[in-house]
Amino acid sequence: MPSSVPLSILDLGPVPAGGTSADALRNTIDLARVAEAAGYRRYWVAEHHLNPGVASSSTPVLAALVASATRAIRVGSGAVQMPMTPPLQIAEQFGTVAAVHPGRVDLGLGRFDIHKILARIRERSAPASDAPPPPPSRHVEGLLIPSPGRVPGADLSTFASLAERFGIDGDAPDHRAQVLEILSYIRGTAVRDDGAPLHALPAEGADLDVWILGSSPGVSAQTAGELGLPFAVNYHTLPTTVLETVAAYRAAFRPSERLDRPHVMVSADVVVADSDAAARELAAPYGQWVLDIRTGRGAHPYVTPAQARARRWSDAERTGVADRVDTQFVGSPCTVRAGLSTLVNAVGADELLITTITTEHADRVRSYELLADAVGAVAA
Repeated sequence: MPSSVPLSILDLGPVPAGGTSADALRNTIDLARVAEAAGYRRYWVAEHHLNPGVASSSTPVLAALVASATRAIRVGSGAVQMPMTPPLQIAEQFGTVAAVHPGRVDLGLGRFDIHKILARIRERSAPASDAPPPPPSRHVEGLLIPSPGRVPGADLSTFASLAERFGIDGDAPDHRAQVLEILSYIRGTAVRDDGAPLHALPAEGADLDVWILGSSPGVSAQTAGELGLPFAVNYHTLPTTVLETVAAYRAAFRPSERLDRPHVMVSADVVVADSDAAARELAAPYGQWVLDIRTGRGAHPYVTPAQARARRWSDAERTGVADRVDTQFVGSPCTVRAGLSTLVNAVGADELLITTITTEHADRVRSYELLADAVGAVAA
C-alpha cells in the first residue's frame, strides 16, 4: 500500500459488555489520544440514536471533547445525519467547535433516508416478492463486491420512534439544498427571505472542512461531486455499491475553491491482532452485531468471542449478514495491510477510514496500533 495514503478512525463509541455509556465515552477519549500518538490523520465520531450498544449520539459534543483531549489530530463527524438536525444548528454546532479548535475540525454530512423507512411502515409492506434477485458476489481487481445482505422480517418500529422524537414528518427535504444552506452559513453568504444578510455566528467564517458521506450512487455522491467537496464512501456498511458510488461522485465532480480534483476516502471495518487466528477470535462477535442492527433490535454491546462461537445461526441469518462479515478485514498486520491495499487500489482512494469494534477496549486499541505500524499512518 502506498505510504502516502493516510489512516483515519471512525468511532461509534461502543458500549463495553457490562459497562456504561460513560465507560464508552472515556474509551473514546483514550483511543483518540492513542490515535494521535500513532499518527492517524482524523478522528471521526458517528451519529447513532436509540442503540444500547453505542454512545455516539451527539457528534458535535463528542468531537469537542476529543479535540480538547488531543492537540493536533483532526476531529469531526462521520457523519451528522441529516435531516435529524436542522442545517442552521449543524453549522452553529460545528462552528463553535472550530472557533475553539481552528484548522482541526471536519464536518461530515450524511443522509439518513428515514422518510423511505417511514413510508414502508405506513404501507406495512415488505419488499415486493417479485423483485429481481440480488446480483451475485464478484471480485473486481481482487476486491470482494458481495451480494447485498437481506434479513427478512426486520422490525422497523425503532425508526418510527426515532422519527417521532425528532419531529420528522412530511416529505424528505432536499439534501443538496440543505448542504448549500450549511455552506452559506459558513461562507457568510446566507440571506433572509427579503435578501438582507443573515449572519450565523460562530459558523460564519469557521475554519473547518465540509465532507459528504455516502453509500450509494445517488444524491450524496452527486451533491459532493457537483459542489466540489471531498467524499467519504462506505465500504464497511454497504460494500455492494462502493465502486458505482465512487464512479458517480467522480462523474459529477466540478472543481471548486476547495478541490481541483475528486478526493475519496473509503471506510473499512478492521480487526488486527498478532496472528490471523487471534484476529478471527476477536472478530467473532461481529456477525451478531450486524444482525442485531439489520433486524431492528439495534446495536448491542459485543458479546464475548466464546459466546459468539456458541451461538446457533440459521441459514437465513448467515446469508443476511454475509456481505458485511465477508468484507471485514481481519488478520495479522501483514494480512490486513494486503487487504486494505486491494481496497485502496480498486476504489482509487486517497485516504482510509478505519472502524474497529472488539469486546475488550484494550484489543481495539491494540488493533489500531498494529495497523498504524503496518501501514505507516501519515499525520496531518
